[in-house]
Amino acid sequence: MKRILNVFLLCLIALSSLAQTKKQKTGDPLAGIDTLLNRILKDQQVAGFAVAVVKGDQVIYSKGFGYRDVENKKPVTPNTLFAIGSSTKSFTSALIGLQQKEGKLSFDGIATSYLPQLKFYNDNMNSQITVRDMMCHRTGLSRYDLSWFVFNTSNRDSIIQRVRYMEPTAAVREKWQYNNFMFLAQGMIVEKLTGKTWEQNIKEKFFDPLEMSRSNTSIFEFEKDNDASLPYTINNKGVIEKIDYFNIDGMGPAGSINSSVNDMTHWLKVWINGGSYKGKEILPTSYIREAASSQMVMGAVYPKRIRIFTFLLMVLAG
Repeated sequence: MKRILNVFLLCLIALSSLAQTKKQKTGDPLAGIDTLLNRILKDQQVAGFAVAVVKGDQVIYSKGFGYRDVENKKPVTPNTLFAIGSSTKSFTSALIGLQQKEGKLSFDGIATSYLPQLKFYNDNMNSQITVRDMMCHRTGLSRYDLSWFVFNTSNRDSIIQRVRYMEPTAAVREKWQYNNFMFLAQGMIVEKLTGKTWEQNIKEKFFDPLEMSRSNTSIFEFEKDNDASLPYTINNKGVIEKIDYFNIDGMGPAGSINSSVNDMTHWLKVWINGGSYKGKEILPTSYIREAASSQMVMGAVYPKRIRIFTFLLMVLAG
């Protein structure tokens, strides 16, 4: 995942510089983009990726690079499925936004009041941590990812019960610390309030109305798809190597959506256009505005250019 984020960061930086230079010379901000992305593919030793650019309600660029199946030389297309990883989190929090619109919860309501099986390390945390705190990575908990990654299970109740043993490394709202469990909790709150699974909610509220027909939340559907990327890593010899798929459906609300770049342009249009897609409201404008606003300082450092791009990347990644 870090490698993928690094590639996207390089894309953002390079595209920004390229756009400024090329626009001055040709008036076309996308001039030379194919050359740039092919260079990134080679320099970063990536098996394959896809890129799309959305302007307003129009997709002005969409293309695949490299291979989804290296051994058999099957190319990536704009419809190739990839695991979108933690970009899933933006969908999960958006479901929370819909619950607030319906009056079923408040962002500033106490998290444990909506999900009684969620228990934190001490009573102080139980009585203080809000839904907003979980959405903003400011609960005081660090990642604790080995707890679910090594001891993996599809049982969400089992995973969420581990939170009570996680000792905080900061006070509530004192420090920004990434935590996947808090997005699992958000998904489980939605399940409890709607009486439907997180997967059902994602499909009904987003995939269907946004015409994201290629997208799914199941590793099993992903594996069976005839245009899905195989999983790869770089081995200790610096060579691209195929690995096994890893099922994270237990932690699904934090990262189990699979989608194509073409489908994801529909999601981007919602955010660019104030919550609407083809004239229909998908998310309240008030939620779009609040979700895109400052909530928590990630790090008390001077915002140099590279850090600004990193921040933008984190916003795009959910």
